[in-house]
Amino acid sequence: MGEENWSFRAEVPGDTVDAATVRRILRSAFDTPHEAELVDALRGGPAWLPGLSMLARTPEGEPVAYVLLSRCHIASADALALAPCATVPERQGDGVGTALIRAALDAARAAGESTVVVLGHPTYYPRFGFRPCADFGVTPPPGHDWPTEAFLALALDDGPVPAGAVRYPEPFGL
Repeated sequence: MGEENWSFRAEVPGDTVDAATVRRILRSAFDTPHEAELVDALRGGPAWLPGLSMLARTPEGEPVAYVLLSRCHIASADALALAPCATVPERQGDGVGTALIRAALDAARAAGESTVVVLGHPTYYPRFGFRPCADFGVTPPPGHDWPTEAFLALALDDGPVPAGAVRYPEPFGL
């Protein structure tokens, strides 16, 4: 199934059906409830940004993937954290996750955001333009030593990526 067959939309704030759908997708894609609990903890808090919690649906309307971009900081500059991102197991490899991330990054650009960081698979995220954070002078939160090739940043505009340590919102526990 090609990218053109998927539909994307922002999670509707306060919609318990959307919240339950997100939990179902995350629980099916991960071995632990940690990611679902993280989204629940972020929802409605100061790091939650309208329009940057997104669901992907099949042409028949079945929700099959989810991505969240939430507020974090690099030193004192605003940035976004991409986490979590998940596709239900039976749809992994269909391209929906890639298409959904592209849609979320486009929504972030449209919202005037400039930088995204992700701790993720080093061969997956470069397809979106992510590069090692070290290339920009961006470091993990103090006390964390993450693999350079897996801690990545993306400039959403022509401006510079700010240098410094990333500060994640409290629910990340970092």
